Parts: sequence; C-alpha cells; structure tokens
Amino acid sequence: MKGNPVHGASYLLRGAAMLPQPGLRRFVLVPLLVNVLLFVGAIWLLIEQFSVWVDYWLSFVPDWLDFLYWLFWPLFALVVMVGVYYGFSIVANLIAAPFNGFLSEKVERQLRGDPITDEGWMAVLAMIPRALQRELHKLAYYLPRFLVILVLTFIPFITPLAPLLWFLFGAWMMSIQYCDYPMDNNRVSFRQMKELLKARRVTSVGFGALVQLGMLIPVVNLIVMPAAVIGATLYWVEEYAGESRELTPRV
Repeated sequence: MKGNPVHGASYLLRGAAMLPQPGLRRFVLVPLLVNVLLFVGAIWLLIEQFSVWVDYWLSFVPDWLDFLYWLFWPLFALVVMVGVYYGFSIVANLIAAPFNGFLSEKVERQLRGDPITDEGWMAVLAMIPRALQRELHKLAYYLPRFLVILVLTFIPFITPLAPLLWFLFGAWMMSIQYCDYPMDNNRVSFRQMKELLKARRVTSVGFGALVQLGMLIPVVNLIVMPAAVIGATLYWVEEYAGESRELTPRV
C-alpha cells in the first residue's frame, strides 16, 4: 500500500499550527464552537446515562453466563462509549459541515496565493444544501460498516481484536470525513474521493488516526475539528489537486 502514516499525521499538526493565523481565525470560530458545545453535551450524557446503558445491555446476558460478567462489562462499556462518540461525531459533522467547507475554501485560497475574502453569511447558507447532501453520502457509507464491526465485536474469537478494528475503522472514516471538504469544494465526487484516498491509503489512515486520537484527548479535542479541516486541505493541495484533474468530472 502506498503512503506514509507519519507524513499523513503531519498534516494535522500543520493544520493546528495554522489556526491562529489572522486571515483564518474568523472562519475557525464556528467549527470550534460546535465542537465545544457537542463535546460538553457528550460528557454530560455519558455521566448521566453510562451506567444505565451498560446495565441495559448486560440484562440481555443469560444467567448461565454470569461467570463471564468480568468480560461482558468492559465490552458493553466500550460499545456505549463508541456509540456516544460516533453518535456525537455524526451530529457535530452535520451541523458544522457548511462551515467546515467554507473554512477549507478559504485555506485553499490562501495556499494558492489568492486573496481571502469574507462573503458573509449568505455564502455559508448557499453551501448548506450541498454540504448536507455530501454528509448523507458519508453517513450511508459509514453506517453499514459500523454495524458490521459492531456485530464482529460480539464474536468470541474476534472480540480481542475489536479495539484495533474500531481504531482502524475510525481512522479511515476521519480521513474520509475531513478530506471530503476540500475535494467537494473542487467538485470531486464521493466515489472519486474514495479512490484518491485509497491510492494513498497508508498516508490517509495516518492522518485520520491522529485526528481520532486528538478527538479522545480532553481540551485538545476542542481544536481538532478546524485543525483537521485545514490539515485535510493541505493534504489535498499538496498531493491530490493535480491528480484529480485526470479523473472524469462528476455530473
């Protein structure tokens, strides 16, 4: 497989370093606020409902398997945390999608040496229908795979590998999630976008893996969304922009 995971991860770090730039700060604000509010909401929900949900899943375990309680409890706890994590990620991405697309557009203009202009809220509103449609494409791609891995998690001989499967799946989805913003802005179809990322799968997974790890670190996770949008735009401009022109334009 082509690529370098360290090189991929470096795009997120470079994206984070660009966050304070004066020309970009105002476009970073909304994705940052969305991330903060939903992170607080996820923490509150876990504190309030965690034990309730874990006990609910444990109620399905038959009495004759009580001796495996020590195994089922952490397994169901993992399922609850993964469910909340991915659930809130979906909501955050749906809300922030047009703002992330707008931020990616401004970053690309800066990288290409074009002047950055602020077209105001009307430009953001104009992006909403296309951004939401694209998020639904990602959701349709994500959900079947999520369910397959969820089922595999409960297969005894695969259970020990479940954390690795979730991590790799999450890394790939983070790459798709954020690299899609600059590619969508440049009219690259969802299918073409996946082909481009697969061509450098190891680099893409390296980028997505660091994004996912950053999302799990308190405080750091608050800036990961805008940093990932900027990093993915850097990735697009430096490695894909010329290559994408050889693809069939989308209709």
